[in-house]
Amino acid sequence: MGPEKDPMKKRTGPAPLRKVVAAVIEREGKVLVARRKNGVRFGGQWEFPGGKLEDGEEAEKGLERELVEEFGVRTRVEEFLCAVPYRSPSLSIELLAYRVLLVSGDLRPIDHDEIRWVEPLGLDESAFTEPDRPIVSFLKSMSAGAGEGSA
Repeated sequence: MGPEKDPMKKRTGPAPLRKVVAAVIEREGKVLVARRKNGVRFGGQWEFPGGKLEDGEEAEKGLERELVEEFGVRTRVEEFLCAVPYRSPSLSIELLAYRVLLVSGDLRPIDHDEIRWVEPLGLDESAFTEPDRPIVSFLKSMSAGAGEGSA
């Protein structure tokens, strides 16, 4: 018989990162960003649309589901862009960003109070949620590098 676990013993170490997905939807050289409604975590700040994965859910399927729920649109995940681990005293997530194609439907923000199409180089990191800021940096570096080496 092995050692018994004490149910009153506190767990040590950081909580495991919860998987959260974000969509980088592009149109005519611009990306879609959404401002979170006031009264929720990160309220009034901008983010890339997405949300939490359900237990056992594939990231791509979860992102497509979240975009139906939050914006009423059908999408298709095209490619993985980057992963952002984020820890604070009240939040422990890994934000997975994907390039996403808008397939059908008109964007109707449900969980956000505003949406905008913005050129990547025009994104202001300080206006974004902390977990989304590295994605802004990633997109800016990709955009800045796109013009290099051209004749």
